[in-house]
Parts: sequence; structure tokens; C-alpha cells
Amino acid sequence: MKNKKQKAEKIVAELKKLFPQAKTALDYSTPWELLVAVILSARNTDKKVNEVTEKLFKKYKTIEDIKNANLLILEKDLSQLGLFRQKAKFVQKSAEIILDKHNGKVPDKMGDLVALPGVGRKTANVVLGNIYSIFEGIAVDTHVTRLSRLFGLTKNSDPNKIEKDLMEILPNAEWMDFTNRMIEYGREYCPAYCKHTDCPLRKFIQS
Repeated sequence: MKNKKQKAEKIVAELKKLFPQAKTALDYSTPWELLVAVILSARNTDKKVNEVTEKLFKKYKTIEDIKNANLLILEKDLSQLGLFRQKAKFVQKSAEIILDKHNGKVPDKMGDLVALPGVGRKTANVVLGNIYSIFEGIAVDTHVTRLSRLFGLTKNSDPNKIEKDLMEILPNAEWMDFTNRMIEYGREYCPAYCKHTDCPLRKFIQS
């Protein structure tokens, strides 16, 4: 465990040099918009989500607008995304619950967030960290999963187990930025099927 902590510390230091300003790639201006964007991002690229939400948030300016939307029209508005019918239901039902149970405010507790349709720990961690600076866990997406295994920080493939492993070796204060930086690193330097010839962190790859 000590060796993994030391390795994680070195990786974090290198990531900070590469990406001094760590932030989510999703575009949003309100907590509700971030929640929607993260729900939509499952099985979709952030770039495509941003393209869709740019139009979506202009059309539906408030949570009430989404709640009162015609579901078939909302589905059409999301039709460029994978699983768009399911996501339309998730977003609309989440709007209803937030308005009815949380006075229109996106919850700031893990339990309340994961109770929303389409919201798992990853989504909840992104919202809590970016909006409320509450770090209850680490958002584990496909980049974090792949790179954490590549660097030998975990042997697990289940996101919940990976999250637990990373929480044990990373300081709480680094949890949110670690996710954002790993995602940026995966996109810019080390995508899937990378040959690692020019990867800045290739020295950390677990052989």
C-alpha cells in the first residue's frame, strides 16, 4: 500500500504539471445543468453531450421546463445521444423529484443524488465535487478505469472497487482533480489502444 501511495503521489504531481487547471469538460452554468450533462454523458462523449446541451439549455431554461416538457419532444431533442429515450425519462423524472422533494435545488448529499434516476456514484461525485466542493468519493469513468489499471493503482475492473482502491491511496483533497486530470490525460496523450511511445507518464505503466 505504501508503494502505491508513493506512486500515486508522483502521478498526481506529473498530472498537475500537464494540466494545472483541472476541470470537467462538460459545459454548464448551473448545478442542474451539470447534473443533466453528467446523466447524458454515460455512453456518450463529452463533446457530443456539449453539442446537445448547448441547444437543450437554451430551449429548456429551468428545471420546470424539463419537468413540463412533452416526453416525445424531449426524446427528439436528445436523439443524437446513445440511449436517448432512457435518458429523456431519467432527466424528466429527476426534475420532478428535485422540484417535489428538494425545493428545486440539486441535492448536496450522496444518498439523495443516487436516488435520482440515472444517477450513480460517478455522477453524484462529479456534482458534489464541482458544485459543492464535497469530496465523498472519486468519479470513476472509462478513462480513470483504464489508466488506473494501466498504472498499477488497482487490479479491479469494477468502478466501485476501483473507487475504493483509489480513495485509499489518494488524499481527499485530490479526489476531484485527479478524475478531471486523468480524463484529460486519456484524451490528449493516452487514448484506448495507445502504444505508449509518446505518453508523458509511460514510466508509470505497470509491466
